[in-house]
Amino acid sequence: MGNLGFGEMLLIGVALLIFFGPSRLPELGKSLGKGIQEFKKASRELTDSVKDEVAASAKDDKEEKK
Repeated sequence: MGNLGFGEMLLIGVALLIFFGPSRLPELGKSLGKGIQEFKKASRELTDSVKDEVAASAKDDKEEKK
């Protein structure tokens, strides 16, 4: 997927203004930001849980070898 240039960003902004109007854009931006924040939080929690499982498995393997 390529990078978006200024022209593409401008076209997207104009399309958003036409479809939603200027009064709804702040609400859409706020909800989009919250959604991205929740997604990052969930992915961070998933990564942490996988790391914990791997660490626990490695610890169990070391104890079994003794």
